[in-house]
Amino acid sequence: MDRVLIIGGGSGIGLALADRLLAAGTEVTIAGRSADRLAAAASRLGRSDLLRTAPLDIRAEDDVMRLLAATEPWQHIAVTAADATGATAPLGELDSGVVRELLNTKVLGPWLVAKHAHLTVDGSITFTGGISAYRPVAGTSMTAAVNGAIEALARALALELAPVRVNAVSPGWTDTPIWNAIAADARQERLDAMAARLPVRRIGQPSDVADAFLAVMRNPHVTGTVLHVDGGQRLV
Repeated sequence: MDRVLIIGGGSGIGLALADRLLAAGTEVTIAGRSADRLAAAASRLGRSDLLRTAPLDIRAEDDVMRLLAATEPWQHIAVTAADATGATAPLGELDSGVVRELLNTKVLGPWLVAKHAHLTVDGSITFTGGISAYRPVAGTSMTAAVNGAIEALARALALELAPVRVNAVSPGWTDTPIWNAIAADARQERLDAMAARLPVRRIGQPSDVADAFLAVMRNPHVTGTVLHVDGGQRLV
């Protein structure tokens, strides 16, 4: 893997994936909305000879076009960007503006990336789904919907963009900064309780999910597939 773009690479799963790739000697560009987060990520990752950062609002088509058109073809693109702030709430309390932002970031944004991506013929795009598409609970109607939609999009694009491969990785409960928005006041308590319910008896780590991204990127015979990294959560 010579050149990889990670959209949402400033934190969580994307940051862990960047770390894995840099350790393997891959040239990596991490992109995201927050310049401060990108700078902090770059400082943490090091390897300045292999690492690039790029400002990008995945919701804005002009931004996506600018980044993807201004470079040589990518071999792989991973989209890990997500914003769940306010997205978990009872249906009657769920703000429509929050829903639109969730759709823009988690579905329409990745679609824009696929639309404008310039990839090598043996390249791939990998999206991020989520467990709520399979095990929704009350208050997760829209997170379930967008996670189901991104997996359907991956299957359709695997046909349309062939031979470029398109896949999705579906994490279960994972210890990422997104929990600061979902359960800021009781974050660790929530994570510990969830870990006790899983067959593996622990919450996923960003590195666990990063390894799944690497698996689908590196296997040239995998496309239109969803790889689950949920500690058995779909079974309980």
